[in-house]
Amino acid sequence: MSVLIDTHVWIWWVTGQAELSATCRGKLDRLAKKGRAPFLSAISLWEAQMLFQKGRLDLEIDFDLWLASASDPEVVRVLPLDVSVIMAVNSLPGRFHGDPADRLIVATAIAHSLPMMTDDKAIRRSRLVEIASS
Repeated sequence: MSVLIDTHVWIWWVTGQAELSATCRGKLDRLAKKGRAPFLSAISLWEAQMLFQKGRLDLEIDFDLWLASASDPEVVRVLPLDVSVIMAVNSLPGRFHGDPADRLIVATAIAHSLPMMTDDKAIRRSRLVEIASS
């Protein structure tokens, strides 16, 4: 099963945070071990940088080293913000999610026909994308 993971799921997974359920962690670990790493929207890289810059992502190593490791193709497959994603953003309801990054992440899932793994309540309630169990 291919899946697009939300920024927080990715960060929780690669940093070993307790917020990520053991079931979800196991699924992501198995995908990566099978050479079928989960997908990640490119905007999540920027979100991680913003969290780090604001002091909300505490790392024990240099951010650049962490980012290179956390976004390695064996860990996640980063999907670009391309024309198909922007067209999918254009199709989202105007009132859906005020966070532009979340709009882009959902649009990435739509453009690539991927279920999402997220704990974001607004995304889950929207029913705009299939939600993978997390």
